[in-house]
Amino acid sequence: MFKGSLPALVTPFTNGQVDVATLKKLVNWHIEQGSHGLVPVGTTGESPTLTHEEHDMVVEIVVAEAAGRIPVIAGAGSNSTAETVRLVQAAKKAGADAALVVTPYYNKPTQRGLMAHFLAAADCGLPIIIYNIPPRSVIDMTPDTMGELAKHEMIIGVKDATADLSRVPAQRLRCGSDFIQLSGEDATALGYNAHGGMGCISVTANIAPKLIAEFQETTLAGDYASARAQLDRLMPLHEAVFTEPGVVGAKYGMSLLGLCSDEVRSPLTGLMDSTKEKLRAAMVHAGLLN
Repeated sequence: MFKGSLPALVTPFTNGQVDVATLKKLVNWHIEQGSHGLVPVGTTGESPTLTHEEHDMVVEIVVAEAAGRIPVIAGAGSNSTAETVRLVQAAKKAGADAALVVTPYYNKPTQRGLMAHFLAAADCGLPIIIYNIPPRSVIDMTPDTMGELAKHEMIIGVKDATADLSRVPAQRLRCGSDFIQLSGEDATALGYNAHGGMGCISVTANIAPKLIAEFQETTLAGDYASARAQLDRLMPLHEAVFTEPGVVGAKYGMSLLGLCSDEVRSPLTGLMDSTKEKLRAAMVHAGLLN
């Protein structure tokens, strides 16, 4: 169910409020463009600055608007186990197909603490995708810990943002070949799939969903020569989007396409002019702008 291009969906704002009409339009646009699933209210969805009510609302809207046409993996992460459980339960109630649960940030649990945290989330009865992103959370879930968690029937995969391609076979050996491995790092997504990954939860796909869906399909078909050519078209865009925080780059690129405002919530700020120029040039290179 979960493979290919899964955009880490932005949360559009207008005058500080969630823009519900635009959010619904984005869901339909991604489906039209060929995205294989959606991941709302992750970090790219600015979950750290959404209220609990807004978070739940965005999940409900995306699930309702997708209407079963593509799967929805709802962001449900927190460094509080109790809050994570609440978010997973809300995602389950909304009808999400799975929950994306990040390794707890800032409080630095041990591997034993990670086990307890993720088992509590899994016991809610909704499929769980582990989100392992050491650069943001400081904690790195080891392949051995992941292998133990994979024994729980509701812990079905990982969003791996380590950018360490050796993790794919290491995790496959410990978690089994049915464990869904998704890249969380756009620039290395080709190599990730070549090592056995099944797709990417992509930030850049907010701007170029059709191109990235096609790229993912090419890699999953094993045509890596064609995929390299596609990556050459996309790589400047990956680099530009992540020059500053990815959601800021994604929203600015989307604003150039008339999809949504480039508004972000503090402490994020709009792009510097130099980054805007870099992003515009990358979009021209990718064929998204003239």
